[in-house]
Amino acid sequence: MQLNHVDALDPRRLHWAAAVEAPTRDWVAAPGCRRHARFLVDGERMAPSLAEFELFASRAECLAWIMANRRELTDHMPGAKIHPVPLAGWLLGLA
Repeated sequence: MQLNHVDALDPRRLHWAAAVEAPTRDWVAAPGCRRHARFLVDGERMAPSLAEFELFASRAECLAWIMANRRELTDHMPGAKIHPVPLAGWLLGLA
């Protein structure tokens, strides 16, 4: 899903996404970023993104996707912890 389509989501439902935080400044997966920069995970590239992300209906679905793709996610985003977040909370900076 693209971030510019978020306004089309049903606001009555909770939506989940995989998120990651840069473990270091100028992280290899996001050159030029600051330490602790927040990103969503682009499911096609298996990389941090500010505009593209995978959307899930539940936390369990998001966790299952993270676990199923763990090796590739770790290869593309070394040193980072990938975790499920409620999309609305992430967009507001609360998650």
